Amino acid sequence: MHTTDTVFPHLFRPLDLGYITLRNRVLMGSMHTGLEEEHDGFQRMAAYYAMRAEGGAGLIVTGGVAPNRSGWVAPFSIRLADSSQLGGHRLITEAVHERGGAICLQILHAGRYGYHPLCVAPSKLRAPINRFSPWVLSPRRIKRTIDDFVRCADLAREAGYDGVEVMGSEGYLINEFIAAKTNRRSDEWGGSFANRIRFPRAIVQGIRERVGERFIIIYRLSMLDLIDKGSSWEEVVELAAAIEEDGATLINTGIGWHEARVPTIATVVPRACFAWVTRRLMGSVAIPLITSNRINMPEVAEKILADGCADMISMARPFLADPFWVKKARENRADEINTCIACNQACLDHIFARKTASCLVNPRACHETIRPFVRAGRPKRIAVVGAGPAGLACAVTAAERGHRVTLFEAAETVGGQFLLARLIPGKEEFEETLRYYRVQLARLGVDVRTSCTATPELVRGYDDIVIASGVKPRPVEIEGKDLPHVYSYAEVIGGKKIAGRRVAIIGAGGIGFDTSTFLLEKGRSSHHLDAFLDAWGIDCQYRQPGGLKIPEWPVPDREIHLLQRKAGKPGEGLGKTTGWIHRSVLKKSGVRFWSGVQYLRIDGEGLWVRHGGEEKLIAVDTVVVCAGQLSERGLAADLERAGVGFHLIGGAMAAGELDAKRAILQGTELADRL
Repeated sequence: MHTTDTVFPHLFRPLDLGYITLRNRVLMGSMHTGLEEEHDGFQRMAAYYAMRAEGGAGLIVTGGVAPNRSGWVAPFSIRLADSSQLGGHRLITEAVHERGGAICLQILHAGRYGYHPLCVAPSKLRAPINRFSPWVLSPRRIKRTIDDFVRCADLAREAGYDGVEVMGSEGYLINEFIAAKTNRRSDEWGGSFANRIRFPRAIVQGIRERVGERFIIIYRLSMLDLIDKGSSWEEVVELAAAIEEDGATLINTGIGWHEARVPTIATVVPRACFAWVTRRLMGSVAIPLITSNRINMPEVAEKILADGCADMISMARPFLADPFWVKKARENRADEINTCIACNQACLDHIFARKTASCLVNPRACHETIRPFVRAGRPKRIAVVGAGPAGLACAVTAAERGHRVTLFEAAETVGGQFLLARLIPGKEEFEETLRYYRVQLARLGVDVRTSCTATPELVRGYDDIVIASGVKPRPVEIEGKDLPHVYSYAEVIGGKKIAGRRVAIIGAGGIGFDTSTFLLEKGRSSHHLDAFLDAWGIDCQYRQPGGLKIPEWPVPDREIHLLQRKAGKPGEGLGKTTGWIHRSVLKKSGVRFWSGVQYLRIDGEGLWVRHGGEEKLIAVDTVVVCAGQLSERGLAADLERAGVGFHLIGGAMAAGELDAKRAILQGTELADRL
């Protein structure tokens, strides 16, 4: 088998850190998964990290571990403060080392982001994303907190970790000391920049003194705060040089505070969007620099390194999507990588809901011991009807387990609703998921029959029949619904109908938001780097502290009205960590939101509604219906009448809002049982 050492030579060049050499330039970045708080969390984390080590990651960084109680992200979060807590950590380090990997523990003190009444900060300023106001750290408690960081690092070394990452970015405690925005102190820990960086410097110095030279210290430096009164570029450079002098081995790139109103990791963010920041620091320090954020494929990572933007690449969520990302790239199988689409739906959204993280495109992530992959004891003949996300996941998983699978799809190509999703500006990454499934279907020898409508006669005789026939748009019962200027969302996004310049969209759920984004044609350019940076007010020239400038949002080509029957805020059901982005895009583009409307009729003048007790005309030339979906169950009904058993998954089981996370999970879990 050929390796990709020549295809991705920079990516697979070892990195010599003096006493240890990393096998490649890929860092698995830190992610809190929720396993840290599970009762069997250490066993599950050991399996989770071990699989990523086996998959070839050059260095792994754990999720954030608090050095003390006040540093908890939430009540009773994971911390490492005394030797009684070492046993579980040794399970992790031993499992990783057995598979040839190296792993660092991230020390994270949440500061004013701690969602609990014990949270602390340099000044009494409540974070806008937290309801708890922090206690002010006294000089004595500051020194005690520094000691806690040092003790945590020493315990990590004792537990077998190869190093630690000191979390100094994203608006957590260390970052709060550094930025004038959150540090209003007038003592030796505040005021001048030299005083404000005294805290991180003391931590790094103390750790290096305690652990010795043969131990990795990564410092995650906020290179771009994306908030007012954040660090200036000169301060970033000064801190980087100081941290190098204090004993850090590597400097990792941190982008944006959690309270910043700029997307940094969502799918609307262009790939490698922030590599320019790390490149700007290259040469200012001698130790290697790591870049991060929205790097999800080997060719992107290779170009970053080849262009001299960084010495190493950090990827977090891509290792949720595919634990064997590195191995596949090295073996010239990049087309087999299950790519992270940056949707946040099963990772960050789960974490903020206090649930264990997983991955939309890989439901086994963080569930390796609960959903283990097992080859089938007895191969079966399985018919899967419908090649949307649920059907594709089921067909590929069943074939991987050794079953003989036939996949029936009425359309000309596989993909289902993903064929529409990939056309939404900012959701182009869905094409990568379709590429992954197409490659897997071919690799596993699945008999794919497109343009083929399955019938009871066609599927009779298979050992198992899986109905994944998906959904169809729900029609609306409004006078005038059959007029020629009334379209379904599928017709518009699929290119069968072209909307006019003034559009009313019926339905403000996820599909309504996607359709609005699609119709804002100028919004398509926002996925390109320069346009994205301008639209969100990110200044590559770094003329102001924090790196912000006045946004230059493109003028939309269309007037759009987004309507819903419910009285609440449109988009309430969108993802917790991405919903604000979708709402912001539409708001900045002049979309008018209507809530609590009663639809009366559609005529040549537009859409008539009752709103606020008054009958009103919304003068438009196109009405697009996004009123939900209905399950497509024609074949299921036929089989039921014929007394033939079958399994129902995905949209065919329950329509509701389109939910690829649920569809892929159901397809995978069913295939595991067959």
